[in-house]
Amino acid sequence: MEYTRLGSSGLKVSRISMGTMGYGDGSREKWALDYDAAAPFFRQALDLGITFWDTANIYSFGGSEKIVGRAIKELTRRDEIVLATKVHQHMHDGPGGAGLSRKAVMEQVDASLTRLDTDYIDLYQIHRYDPYTPVEETMEALHDVVKAGKARYLGASSMLAWQFSKMQYTAEANGFTKFVSMQNQYSPIMREEEREMFPLLADQGVGSLPWSPLAGGLAARPWGENNTERAKTNSDLDFNGNPLWLDSDKNIVDAIQHIAETRGVSMAQVAIAWVLKNPGVDAPIVGATKPHHLTDAAAALNLTLTDDEVTAIEEPYARREPTWF
Repeated sequence: MEYTRLGSSGLKVSRISMGTMGYGDGSREKWALDYDAAAPFFRQALDLGITFWDTANIYSFGGSEKIVGRAIKELTRRDEIVLATKVHQHMHDGPGGAGLSRKAVMEQVDASLTRLDTDYIDLYQIHRYDPYTPVEETMEALHDVVKAGKARYLGASSMLAWQFSKMQYTAEANGFTKFVSMQNQYSPIMREEEREMFPLLADQGVGSLPWSPLAGGLAARPWGENNTERAKTNSDLDFNGNPLWLDSDKNIVDAIQHIAETRGVSMAQVAIAWVLKNPGVDAPIVGATKPHHLTDAAAALNLTLTDDEVTAIEEPYARREPTWF
């Protein structure tokens, strides 16, 4: 495993992050794995040196956090893991159950700490931008979470570049803790972050933690074979009714498949190697529900694509709307 600093911070993380949205008690997502089924993947992650684990309060309504916390207690030591979780999404109908108000941030960080069974979170991330709460209120609340010792670093996820810039500027202007990472959607099939967000991250010294680097598995299988249990329950449209995938995406997937067959590696390795080549990317987040998921991701660190292979993957790309609103 390779390790790197997260953005311009001093936090050292594994270059592959283990995503844990696929773990829970089954009460929310029927495809989520319980602890007994998930434990082998945490062991595998440790064997591979993947010590950067990402979760969120909303995953299985806290179920994922409970499983991650138990895995740390039973399988490793807290100081061996870089633990990340998130706040924003709707946990309950009360005034502190969603969003990024001071009340919500303070309430939800304590709830996450309880579920994770830990005294601190290494990377506390806002899951989305909250247009209903003043940015100053959010950034001061997050700063106070850090100063209270409940979080070591702050990160953000999935927003427009101007929104992120506004939050960073507000923190700097008021002496609050700034974000060191951006968890953004990025894959060979979703490259919109290259237009504004990645240049902004480079300017601000902020690291990128791409989610869905395999485009929900689309980039890891031949075209038309994305038939996992999770895929069967997902819509082909985003929250705004825009198509998640375009007809031109087939050419991207076909290119990845051709390179994989020529190289004698998996399609997942090729797709993740493409994501890793971006100099702004620190650690793609890879969910693990099958044994090869983490091994493919780790192997991608040793795969360097040629210029011609990169061109073959990138040329068919067509612009689309972001799917995370």
